[in-house]
Amino acid sequence: MAVPDTRDGTGGFSTDDSLLVARAAEGDEQAFSDLVQRHAPPLIRLATRMLGDRTEADDAVQDAFISAWRRLPDFRQRSSFATWMYRIVTNRCLNVLRARRPTSALEDAADVQAPEHTVSPHRIAEARDAVRELREALDLLSPEQRACWVLRELDGRSYEFVAHAVGISQEAVRARVFRARRSLTQAMGEWR
Repeated sequence: MAVPDTRDGTGGFSTDDSLLVARAAEGDEQAFSDLVQRHAPPLIRLATRMLGDRTEADDAVQDAFISAWRRLPDFRQRSSFATWMYRIVTNRCLNVLRARRPTSALEDAADVQAPEHTVSPHRIAEARDAVRELREALDLLSPEQRACWVLRELDGRSYEFVAHAVGISQEAVRARVFRARRSLTQAMGEWR
């Protein structure tokens, strides 16, 4: 089923999603497949940013969609399908971060590769050091702060969207983002 690509203001597809959600809740696997195809790419980007590992991100998003499929008949559409999925994926990522926190090794994260033709080896080394330090600084944040910061700063989501996705008030989101920014600014002070 090809559905027109009409986005709502939050980056979701509310009008067409409502129809697909209703059909999927009745057991229409193709409708749910369309929802997965439509929403998986931004959710994988979010999970990858939160977890720092594409394989874990893929697993978290897959688990989130499985959970959504099972819970779809109970989905009351108080929020958009996109917001609901962001919340499920965020919670999955938070669980992964909490579970691995004591043993997370930053050295395992992939280095960012700069194009060879435009950057000197010295600049490449500096960029790798900066990315490594940013990863270390992000690792110091609580999982909740990290989730709010990633959604707000890297994904460009509104405070309202982040609040719905994480399941807290907008004021709590603002506080967590503020504390995350302050921590990252302090940790990255040398790079400013």
